[in-house]
Amino acid sequence: MARAVRGVILDESVLLAALGDGCSLQPDADTLLRRLRRSRIPTGILNEEDASDEKVGLLKKLATTYSFDYFSFNPFSIDDASRDIHEAWGETEGHILYVVSETKKEACVTLRSCSWLTTVLKLTSSSKCENWGLHINLLEELPLTICNLIKKESGNDVLKVGYVMKPSREEDFAKRGAFPMHPTQNGLCFVPLIFKLPLASQLQGVDLVLHKATDEIVSFNLISSSELTERVTFSEGMQELKRYLEHNPQCCVIDPFDKVYPVLDRLEIQILLCGLRDLSMKDSCKIRGPHHLKVDTFNEPELITRLAEAKLSPPFIVKPQVACGVPDAHSNCVQSGGFQRFESSSSSNHSGVR
Repeated sequence: MARAVRGVILDESVLLAALGDGCSLQPDADTLLRRLRRSRIPTGILNEEDASDEKVGLLKKLATTYSFDYFSFNPFSIDDASRDIHEAWGETEGHILYVVSETKKEACVTLRSCSWLTTVLKLTSSSKCENWGLHINLLEELPLTICNLIKKESGNDVLKVGYVMKPSREEDFAKRGAFPMHPTQNGLCFVPLIFKLPLASQLQGVDLVLHKATDEIVSFNLISSSELTERVTFSEGMQELKRYLEHNPQCCVIDPFDKVYPVLDRLEIQILLCGLRDLSMKDSCKIRGPHHLKVDTFNEPELITRLAEAKLSPPFIVKPQVACGVPDAHSNCVQSGGFQRFESSSSSNHSGVR
């Protein structure tokens, strides 16, 4: 598949912030750099030819850390730019995106005349530069800009997948090659969804949404007798995504929210597993869910009797009823005898035995 975007060049003006007599990395730059490193799109950092030793050292360190190329050609010289980029990335089809700050836009007027270069201007104010091509207000918007361009150039050959999960989970997946912006062999292009930006505009053209809703659980009320869907509270961003998907059923989602709710509660999971015994398939072995018992307090006088009635005997595995989304959801205790040592660590409304 031809590259719709064959490379990204980040001008130092969008990466560094002035700090007294020195400079430092922009607050939102690290997230972008990590995503570009795993994007499978060649990326370079462009510095001024007459930059200070401190700035050169910092930018070269960034390029090494994130496996980027380091450029220092004169932005007024098309010949210099063409030579250096050709040596680094070769002659291939597609756009090269040059991301530069609005404060430095006049310095790249010459580069804008290159047919192979697309300027992405990072605005520093509410002003609009209508004749300057693509615009972003935040560095975090750049992956969306890249994927939109890929989708525009590739059409139906590429499916755009929007995803959202906590940063540590995203990084773990990305290390294994997941979520590249450059289309995979199967034609999938991945773009992170940003909750601090309007979701409706980000989801335009998105064919599939991949989410980890349990990363966005704010509260889980086990005491309430209401439906499970009403006992779970997600973050405002996840609620907005849920509403969008409800009003746009043509957008495929993994996993549908109505399939997520049952696996948030271990008691609900056990009830589902108990249904396995009713399945009957020819020439197949029958399986069942584990015996289980919901325990509200380990001090109840009839606990031993209830355990026997539930066909439970030591050793016991004790887990909180909430299966995910809270700090102690995955705590695991194995007990071979009595329950005295669990009383201080298990609350009355989210403990169980199996």
